[in-house]
Amino acid sequence: MLQISTLVSIPDNELDLQAIRAQGAGGQNINKVSTAIHLRFNINTSSLPEFYKDKLLALKDQRITKEGIIVIKSQQFRTQDKNKEDACNRLQALLQSVAVVSKKRMATKPTKGSKLRRLASKSKQSQLKASRGTINYD
Repeated sequence: MLQISTLVSIPDNELDLQAIRAQGAGGQNINKVSTAIHLRFNINTSSLPEFYKDKLLALKDQRITKEGIIVIKSQQFRTQDKNKEDACNRLQALLQSVAVVSKKRMATKPTKGSKLRRLASKSKQSQLKASRGTINYD
């Protein structure tokens, strides 16, 4: 069971873990042992609350397919168990990041000092550009 928060958890039967062969250099072991892990998690058929599902489907994340399946590949470690743990931790971090409600931005007006500084820098820049013109030696 993957614990997301105190109230939300994902049962193990909703996680599809597949062992595959890792990419890259690995010496003699690379062609014999499947240590990398593909974790697949279907958002639509999961037991997550609707709030989580809506936020996840709205994310612009390359790990989420158009069908609503999260695919995480873990091949960082040399053992299958560590890669399983890493993939689950990454899924947990993704789901916890969605749960954070962002604070609504309050519209503010620029201060009088910031307006004056902006206008002063604009006039300074215009003087600098005006001084770059042609010089008449009459």
